[in-house]
Amino acid sequence: MTNWGSLAIDFAIILILILGISRFRTPRGGRFGNLTAAFALALALVVVVQRHHLTDLRVLLPVAVLGTVLGWLVAERVNMIRIPSLVAIQNGAGGLASFLVSFVELVRGAEHLGLTAEISGFLGLVVGAATFSGSVVAAGKLDNKIRQTPVVLPRHSVILFALAAGMVLSAVWAAVGSGGAWLVALLCLSVFALVAGVVFSIRIGGADMPVLISFLNSGSGLAAALCGMVIANRLLIACGATVAVSGLILTQVMCRAMNRNLISVFTGIKLKRVPSSAIADPVAIMGLDDDGADSCVVTETADVVASDAVLPEPAPQPAPSLDPLTQAAQLAREAESVIIVPGYGLALAHAASDAVALGRRLEQMGKDVRYAVHPVAGRMPGHMHVLLAEAEVDYDKLYEMDAINPRFADTDLALIVGACDVVNPQAVETEDTPISGMPILHADQARHVVVLNLDDKPGYSGVPNSLYEQPHTVMVLGDAKHSLEQLSAALAEPCVLPEPTPQPTPSLDPLTQAAQLAREAESVIIVPGYGMALAHAASDAVALGRRLEQMGKDVRYAVHPVAGRMPGHMHVLLAEAEVDYDKLHEMNAINPRFADTDLALIVGACDVVNPQAVETEDTPISGMPILHAD
Repeated sequence: MTNWGSLAIDFAIILILILGISRFRTPRGGRFGNLTAAFALALALVVVVQRHHLTDLRVLLPVAVLGTVLGWLVAERVNMIRIPSLVAIQNGAGGLASFLVSFVELVRGAEHLGLTAEISGFLGLVVGAATFSGSVVAAGKLDNKIRQTPVVLPRHSVILFALAAGMVLSAVWAAVGSGGAWLVALLCLSVFALVAGVVFSIRIGGADMPVLISFLNSGSGLAAALCGMVIANRLLIACGATVAVSGLILTQVMCRAMNRNLISVFTGIKLKRVPSSAIADPVAIMGLDDDGADSCVVTETADVVASDAVLPEPAPQPAPSLDPLTQAAQLAREAESVIIVPGYGLALAHAASDAVALGRRLEQMGKDVRYAVHPVAGRMPGHMHVLLAEAEVDYDKLYEMDAINPRFADTDLALIVGACDVVNPQAVETEDTPISGMPILHADQARHVVVLNLDDKPGYSGVPNSLYEQPHTVMVLGDAKHSLEQLSAALAEPCVLPEPTPQPTPSLDPLTQAAQLAREAESVIIVPGYGMALAHAASDAVALGRRLEQMGKDVRYAVHPVAGRMPGHMHVLLAEAEVDYDKLHEMNAINPRFADTDLALIVGACDVVNPQAVETEDTPISGMPILHAD
C-alpha cells in the first residue's frame, strides 16, 4: 500500500475517533459515541497488526482472548459506584503501556533512534510512569483503600522538586552513558518518575478528584502520543494527542466549575474554612449611621404593636411537631414543580434507581420533575450523568447547572439527595473558604428544600452548609437509599396530617410579622447592643418594653458584658432611659431563660448573639460566651 493510501486510512480512523468523542456532549449520544470510539480503536488495532505482519496466532490469540475476557469481567462486575476508580485504573493502564514500550525501546539502545525519538522516549517513560503510579493512588482514594483527605508530607514541594531534578540528571546520565550505565540510568529515571506520581497525587483530596482524573486522562494520552513518536506510529500519535488535548480541556472545565486553578489544586494550597470577614460589624448589619437615622424603627414597631391592625390569615406551613420525613412527604404532595439534585452521597448509597423511581412517582402525581446536575458532583467528570443514565432517567429531564439555575426561584421543592458543597450558599456568600466563588446549584432559592443526606456535617471542603439552617429547609438524615424508599412509600399512602400550626406568613412585611409575634408572645427578652447606642434608641427600646408590659407580657432585658464600646455601656444607656433595674439581667442569669421565652427582641446587637462563637472554630469570636437568643 502506498504512503498516501496508508495516510488516508489513518486519517479516516482518526476522524471516526473524533466523531465518537464529539458524541459525548450529550447523555443520549454518549453510548453511540462510546461504541464509535471503540470501533475506531478496533480498526486501528487491525491496521497495526496488518502493517507489522503480526500473523503468529500463538501470540495473537492468547492476548486477544485475555484482553476480551478481562474487559468482559470488568464490565460485568464493576458497579456504577466504582466507575471513577475504574477510570483511574484505565488511565493508569494506558500510562503503564506507554512506559513499558518507551522503556523497551530505550533499552534496545539509542543507535536505532533519532534524537527526536530518543527525547520522546525519555518523556514517554516519565509521563507514563508518573501517570501509572498517580492513577493507582487516585484509584485507591476513590475506592476508599487510601484515605481520601490530602496527605501532605513535610517539605512536600521540595520533595517534588528533588524528584524532578533526579529525573533530569538520570536522563542526562542515560543520554551520555552506555552499556550497564545506560540501563541503570533508565531504571533510576523510572523509579524517580513512579515516586513522583505517588507524591504528586497523595496531596490531592477527594473533593478535587474530578480534576485529578481529568488530568491523569490527559497524561495517559500524552504518554501514548510520545510513545507513538518513539515507534513511529501515526495512529498512536494522533489518538494519544486527541486524548491529551480533550483531557486538558476537561481539566480546565472541572477547575472552572469549582472556581479553582491547577496551581491551587496540585500544590495543596489551603484557605481558611471560616473567614474572619464573615463576621460583620453590627453597625453594618443594622444599616445604621452615626446620625441614628434608623432609630425610628423601634418606635414604629411599638406603634404597630399597639395598633389594632388587621393581619392577613397566615399561610399554613408544615407543622414543626411533625417528623422530618412526614414534613418532606407533605411538601412533596403540595408541590407542583420539583427539582432533584443528586450528589456523591447518592452514589455511595447506591440510590440512583431509587431517586429516579421517586421522580417517576411524583410525575404520576402530576408534578413537573427535573434533575439538576452540577459539573463536579461526584468523583469524576460526568459521574451523576452515568448514574442517572444507568437508572434510565429520561435524558430530557437532565439539566446542566447554567440551564437549571434560573428555574429554582419558581420551583416549589428542591429535593437534594447526597449533595453538600455543590448547593452550599457559602460559596457565593462568604470569602476565603475552599469553595468561595465556586458556582453552585441555587437550590436555596426554591420555595422549600428537602435534604436527604447521611448527616448534616460539611462536605469534603469542610465548609458548613448554611442551607441546612434556613427555615424553609427540612433535613431527613440517614442512608439516602432508605430515606428515598421511605419517602416514596409515604407518598403512596393517603395523607392524614394534623392541623398545621399557623406561622407568620412570608407575604407580610418584616415589621408586621414582628408586631404579630410580639402580640402573641407571653414572655419577651430585649437584647440591646451597640447599634442601639448609635441610633440613640435606648429610650425607645424601654418605651416598647413598657408598652409590652401594659399588654400583660413578662419583659426582661439581657445585657452582655461586652455589648457596646466600654464596660457597663448598656447599663448606663438603660439606666438613663429609667428602666426598672429589676428587669436587667446579666448573661449568666438570663441565658437559662431564653429556652422558655416566646420572643427575643434584638436591638442593634450582632456578635454577642452570634451562634458561630460556639459552633465554629478559628474565628475572631470562637469560644466567646454569647447570649443564647437563638
